[in-house]
Amino acid sequence: MQISVLASGSAGNVTYIETPEHKILVDAGLSGKKIDGLMHEIGRDLHDVDSLFVTHEHTDHAKSVGVLARKYGVNVYANEKTWAAMGSKIGNIPLDQKFELEAGEIQSLGDLDVQSFPVSHDAVDPQFYELHHDGKSFVILTDTGYVSERMAGVIKNADAYLFECNHDMEMLRMGAYPWSLKQRILGDTGHLSNEDGATALMQVLGQRTKRIFLGHLSQENNMKSLAHLTVASMMAEKDFGVEHDFHILDTDPDQATELMTL
Repeated sequence: MQISVLASGSAGNVTYIETPEHKILVDAGLSGKKIDGLMHEIGRDLHDVDSLFVTHEHTDHAKSVGVLARKYGVNVYANEKTWAAMGSKIGNIPLDQKFELEAGEIQSLGDLDVQSFPVSHDAVDPQFYELHHDGKSFVILTDTGYVSERMAGVIKNADAYLFECNHDMEMLRMGAYPWSLKQRILGDTGHLSNEDGATALMQVLGQRTKRIFLGHLSQENNMKSLAHLTVASMMAEKDFGVEHDFHILDTDPDQATELMTL
């Protein structure tokens, strides 16, 4: 299984996963043109993508769902409530390209199994995904206010994670956002802070875990260097083998990570 985080941040999110039989995306939160360009950065063609899995209806995750379905013939998977919430925002999609996948279900695509799980976020019915191929697993979790014990149990000991570190607590508190928005971000249906992300990661990573991508960083309330330092320091303090047993990797809102093989 090969993976690239094409874009991750408050402005848009797209992740690419490839197996010998399938090429898929999780989320499409940028324009089709931008996603096409990011695919070419890693030497891949958007016309070859066969499936798109949508986590929730927010624009930074679903902006070009309709475009990818109509222009590139991509099959789209989302749960029933997310389909309804996307509605007219994504335009008409051919019925034979629309598929429902509810939280807790597994969609098998030949050599790739996509397992969905619910999260706590202020969307209508948000869910994220763990992808399985040939004994390897990759978890994407970038929009949740907290990680429950049940959620942690589902995603424990994956080979790689794309994990939310949305904001630095002090930057958010001192920043220009209105108090109502700050409360939303800090609440149980908001986003994980750098500290929350580190704490949750220490609950779920295991001996198989080799790579952790830090994702969905706020462009106003975080910095890559700060998120990386916070997570690495907190884990090192608890005697986790940072940069020895596993590597912490940064993501970018408009630049793809290199294509990596799990």
